[in-house]
Parts: sequence; C-alpha cells; structure tokens
Amino acid sequence: MDSATIKKWVIFFLGILVAIIIANWLSNLIVGYAGITGWENFVVNFVLYAGFFFGILYAMEKLLGIEFFGFGRA
Repeated sequence: MDSATIKKWVIFFLGILVAIIIANWLSNLIVGYAGITGWENFVVNFVLYAGFFFGILYAMEKLLGIEFFGFGRA
C-alpha cells in the first residue's frame, strides 16, 4: 500500500472522529442546557447530532479541502 493512500485514509478517519466528538459534545451541551429528558432527549439529541455531524464534515470539506463524501461534486 502506498504511503499517500495510507495518509489519505488516516486523514479521513481522523476527520470523521473529530466530527463525531464535536457533534456529540455540542448536541449534549444544548440538550443538557435545555433540560430535556426522557424520549424527547433521545430524539432532539439525535437530530442535533446528525445536523452538527454533517455540518462539520461539510465545513471541513470546504475549509480544509478534505473530501469525505463528495459534498462538493456536481
């Protein structure tokens, strides 16, 4: 395996990991601050997490030039 290929995969997985950590932290912070509990907590947390996750990936694609899922393709 070529070192450029390995570097590409490492950057890909690190980018995904960073997006997961930040999205989880932000969604938990908002839900905790709002005081939502029970099943509403699960639903709101999931929706916020998904929005933050894909928003962070999109921002990383635009700002850092890393292609995750081809958001910028026509």
